[in-house]
Amino acid sequence: MWQRIGIGLFAFVLAVSAWAADERKLVAFAQDDMANDFRRAQVLAVRDALAMHRDLAFVHADAQGRTSLLIRQIGQFVARPVDLLIVGTNDDRAVVPVVTRAHRAGIPVIVLDRGIQSDQYTTFINSDNALIGRIGAQFIAERLGGNGTVLLFEGLPSADVTQLRTRGFLDEIGKHEGLRVIRRVGNYLRRDAVVEMEKVVAEGVRVDAIFAESDSMLSGVRAVLARHGIDPAGIVTVGCDFISEARDAIRAGTQTASVKFPLGGRESVQAAVDILAGKSVEKHIVIPVELVTRDNVDKILPVF
Repeated sequence: MWQRIGIGLFAFVLAVSAWAADERKLVAFAQDDMANDFRRAQVLAVRDALAMHRDLAFVHADAQGRTSLLIRQIGQFVARPVDLLIVGTNDDRAVVPVVTRAHRAGIPVIVLDRGIQSDQYTTFINSDNALIGRIGAQFIAERLGGNGTVLLFEGLPSADVTQLRTRGFLDEIGKHEGLRVIRRVGNYLRRDAVVEMEKVVAEGVRVDAIFAESDSMLSGVRAVLARHGIDPAGIVTVGCDFISEARDAIRAGTQTASVKFPLGGRESVQAAVDILAGKSVEKHIVIPVELVTRDNVDKILPVF
């Protein structure tokens, strides 16, 4: 099966063309960046769930964080044409024209996780990202008693999930006059979070709490803290996604909490199966989120 398509446009075209003689219906996933642990896990979740349906085939593309490549890859899927398209974008505006083209060409489009500035798609599957931000802020405010310095690690600035999580977080934190917020951008990548956290430490900034908009970024932050002899257990740290690393860190006491953010892979496949069977699906499907702490960490499965 195809692994990382997107290394080059030529290889990408070959991958899509390989299905030309296949009688199965083809589901394509155009993903933003599989260097992002969560985004990679989404693709794998869709692949594994689709494997249960023998009448469906699967192909994916990895845009490696490059919006222009993502747009070209979606365009190739439209030209194929595929029978259904799943899109994970890194920009809520730039992909609108090509997604609209797919939708108007009669290709069902599932927008997963990150929204777009258009209604030209079949269904949008996500969780309440503003709520995620509020949950993180409420937890931190309670743990700090409404006073202290909080470091906010934001994800990809052009993604709507980032904007919503940040807005929800800042709106809630703003209710507490004693809380001061410092903002840094980690683009949902641990390597970027490492770079930014090294700058924070070098500047001598002391924080009482950290809210990272992904657990991967928070893992990078912990690595920096450990390298500089700073005990993460002495800081209130809240992540998002609830990956296995976060579960282990919460158990160990080096991470305080995580807001579980489901991958949406299973829900996407169920929607795809229904759509391809001619059934109607909701325009917007919302997956619940929940706060995971040491009190319930052993009762909740990580997303991967």
